[in-house]
Amino acid sequence: MRVAMIGTGYVGLVSGACFADFGHDVCCIDKDARKIERLKAGEIPIFEPGLDALVERNVREGRLSFSVQADEAVRSADAVFIAVGTPSRRGDGYADLSYVHAAAEEIAGLMDGFTVVVTKSTVPVGTGDEIEAIIRKANPNADFAVVSNPEFLREGAAIEDFKRPDRIVVGTEDERARAVMNELYRPLFLNETPIVFTGRRTSELIKYAANAFLALKITFINEIADLCEAVGADVQQVARGIGLDKRIGNKFLNAGPGYGGSCFPKDTIALVRTAQDAGTPVRLIETTVEINDARKKAMAGRVADVLEGDLNGKTIGVLGLTFKPNTDDMRDAPSLDIVPALQAMGATVQAFDPEGHEARQMLAGVDFKAGPYEAVEGADAVVIITEWDQFRALDLDRVKQLMKSPNVVDLRNIYRPDDMKARGFRYSSIGRG
Repeated sequence: MRVAMIGTGYVGLVSGACFADFGHDVCCIDKDARKIERLKAGEIPIFEPGLDALVERNVREGRLSFSVQADEAVRSADAVFIAVGTPSRRGDGYADLSYVHAAAEEIAGLMDGFTVVVTKSTVPVGTGDEIEAIIRKANPNADFAVVSNPEFLREGAAIEDFKRPDRIVVGTEDERARAVMNELYRPLFLNETPIVFTGRRTSELIKYAANAFLALKITFINEIADLCEAVGADVQQVARGIGLDKRIGNKFLNAGPGYGGSCFPKDTIALVRTAQDAGTPVRLIETTVEINDARKKAMAGRVADVLEGDLNGKTIGVLGLTFKPNTDDMRDAPSLDIVPALQAMGATVQAFDPEGHEARQMLAGVDFKAGPYEAVEGADAVVIITEWDQFRALDLDRVKQLMKSPNVVDLRNIYRPDDMKARGFRYSSIGRG
């Protein structure tokens, strides 16, 4: 099938490359000419394991192309995906749909024959209705169907998630559109992937509900971690004990400094606004947002506690800046709250992250180092913010020798307290007594 993918951000580029790998003919379109030129030259603008090889292979085999012009790709497409950004609107937290609306207007004038317009961007309930109205107004004679097909990609594991998903959700009641979507995802039938067909509005809400539930689960275990510290329990054992209950599951029960990233913060806020407008407030999610924001801001205090409340003139080594490992994404990363707070307390911060290139523009006054050992050298304390694999197997004897004082604040619980104590570290972690 022929696919046009509007937007070459994280979702658009990964989805386009994976559809091409399924054997479809895909053209990824973006207004950013510089980005398109980089993609044509084989440069991938985001860090996602395996994506560079996937793109290179499908470009070489002629199934994947890139363009700033939507005309030819949309006219010949069986399906046109809208995969543009929907950031939180400044001031009120609503999803900014300006890019989605602009894409719909552009698509309207280019379609030729029956076309399925698929919303891949995360959008509030009712956005599919708006897209349909925009296209109908711009091109009353257009033959099309608007479908919701939310993405459930984890940064750092996106290709695996696309090719071996838990489920595919498709929101449409149009039989022709349903046939097109079945054909697009036909390669997944071999894996017996469930395809859940729903109404369009239901599909849109599934995406927000899923992310809100996972954010709630993270916030729950973080609060339990605080209780563990107060009563002398171990949150990791608590998480295992409840996670083995199949009704609960063990995923997203890792205590830490709070969630961040491109999805959970903006999607939880957008869901809160949608519910408020509908007159059915989601109090649990409202509270989740408040608790998470406060938690990220409070993490610097844990570092101060290790140094007896005084960070003035101290050097803090920071390991990890991105919101999670295996991504270069800095959106709403806990480090964006923690590092400035440390600096405000008078500390000098030196940091390392394997893919934290964006951090250099977002964190002023930080001394960025070339590796983890350089980041800990001369530090009065080290704080682990992101659990990159290479931080899990550091030469701890070398770390201790390089540090000015052997204080470690592990916000991801990647080391064992007994081991760290035996090696002579003053070690602080999350929810472990």
